[in-house]
Amino acid sequence: MRILLLTHSFNSLCQRLFVELEAAGHEISVEFDINDAVTEEAVALFEPDCLVAPFLKRAIPESVWRALPCFIVHPGIPGDRGPSALDWAILKGHPRWGVTVLQAEQEMDAGPVWASAGFSMREATKSSLYRNEVTEAAVNAVFEALGRFERGGYEPQRISPHPVPLPMGEGTPELSAAGILASPLPWGEGQGEGLCPLSVDRTADRNADSGTWQPAVKQADRSIGWQQDTLAAVLRKIRSADGNPGLRSSILGRGVYLYDAHPAPHLKGTPGEAVAVSGPAVAIATADGAVWIGHLRDAKSPYPFKLPATRVLGDALADLPAIPVDSAEGYREISYEEEGGAGFLHFRFHNGAMGTEACERLAEAYRAALARPTRVLVLMGGPDFWSNGMNLNLIEAAQSPADESWRNIGAIDDLAQAILSTEGKLTVAALQGNAGAGGVFLARAADFVWLREGVVLSPHYKDMGNLYGSEFWTYSLPLHAGRDMARATMRRRLPMGSVEAVSIGLANARFGGTPGDFAREVRARAIALAEAPDLAHRLDKKQSTRAAEEAVKPLAKYREEELSRMRLNFYGFDPSYHVARYNFVRKVPKSRTPVTIARHRDRGLKAQERSAP
Repeated sequence: MRILLLTHSFNSLCQRLFVELEAAGHEISVEFDINDAVTEEAVALFEPDCLVAPFLKRAIPESVWRALPCFIVHPGIPGDRGPSALDWAILKGHPRWGVTVLQAEQEMDAGPVWASAGFSMREATKSSLYRNEVTEAAVNAVFEALGRFERGGYEPQRISPHPVPLPMGEGTPELSAAGILASPLPWGEGQGEGLCPLSVDRTADRNADSGTWQPAVKQADRSIGWQQDTLAAVLRKIRSADGNPGLRSSILGRGVYLYDAHPAPHLKGTPGEAVAVSGPAVAIATADGAVWIGHLRDAKSPYPFKLPATRVLGDALADLPAIPVDSAEGYREISYEEEGGAGFLHFRFHNGAMGTEACERLAEAYRAALARPTRVLVLMGGPDFWSNGMNLNLIEAAQSPADESWRNIGAIDDLAQAILSTEGKLTVAALQGNAGAGGVFLARAADFVWLREGVVLSPHYKDMGNLYGSEFWTYSLPLHAGRDMARATMRRRLPMGSVEAVSIGLANARFGGTPGDFAREVRARAIALAEAPDLAHRLDKKQSTRAAEEAVKPLAKYREEELSRMRLNFYGFDPSYHVARYNFVRKVPKSRTPVTIARHRDRGLKAQERSAP
């Protein structure tokens, strides 16, 4: 089918649907929801069979939803309505939640249901749940809805506008002849561990407002009462607002938005007071312990975007005790473990952004891991992101963004070069979560790249103001994908799923439908690799191959050539990178959709279609 994705932004869910639907043979184009006239024009240009809206902040114009079927992806169970579905699910502590695909009508979230998929909740931020459980459920539900639409003959179901107690048990709820409970709601198959058919019952989900409109969550609905709120309550409230809009609170008398919260089990103090710092984080005492806050946002500062907490609060933290970052007692972004001849280096940087200091700290941890008596070293990244390259927020907040960009790219290149130059061990980049830009090519510096099946890669730089990129991509991408495919990949500027990444050589293997399955399989494969009888031969071949390639063209030459182009991006006459970074960091709304994804606006593509036999 010809499917138009209408979305507020090209977020992780939209990218995943773009990749999966295109891989399934559908013709996909994307339009950002800028205004009604633009949406109407996109529909007229593309003439889609249907429209799918994975992420909207306002209603689809009536002129569009009356003209063609429009499927809304709502991150709530059937009957749930309102703009803060996932926020409320976290705040109310629902053990299960789901995604519903419904047809757009006059009333928001009240259209007939075409498909649903459910999942078990876990203790995590809203962003993490959205990128993982919500995304997997949404993909299943969208495919089920589109399959029913394409086959025809399916009557979507209307959910009662009144609270309905749904039955216990396996399977799906059914509505009665009166419309309260009808034929089974469709659940997607193959959801994997932690993604199971949604069964909402009085016991497990007794707080659910099924069938009712839930208003947008206000700051007052999740405000922290530091004197009485436990650590668990504080974490739940912050996580319900992380990453947008953030939870508004006061630290050291300063009004800020809180993000990136983690338990600080070894600390206590007067509730509401800052008690320690560790790396980028500050610890705030709760009624029964303390919480690490890794990032803050001061909307009234010259830099009104997320930054490390210690960067925002600055000198006000000078008298607090400092606990070493990444220690057992401190705020931990990097950790290391070993099993069966394999070492596993974990690094979870907020939103996958790796600033200069983070890169230097990770490079130090990498060198320490190399010194261990292991034979395989696995770079695990974090559960939500492996890496997205440079930290654009820190660059934007620097006294000289150009200088900080140069420092940041130098630090990440140092790490990439260390991985490429590793002898005596096999290296593996195991991507549990997505990766973008320099993060993709930092991963490709390893001997093997293993992907979780649902991972989406963005192996390009140019959308950030025509940035050239580094991390030795001019060496590693042609080496593994071939020169023609390397050029095509960079030119297309499109997200890439795990199937395509393996097919072109950007990755070596894909497996594990869920993060848990993937992590277990990574561990088993790494240990088997370390114990393989041909390991010594593999290491000898690796060393001889690298020596031969170095003789043809040294890594230092690739780095020099890439950085000469990057220097122009940072310091040259063309300000495109600085403008794009400014807009990205400050979330300036897009004025148009890039033609790389808005295929209906690509005049060259339209001309090819018209001239085709």
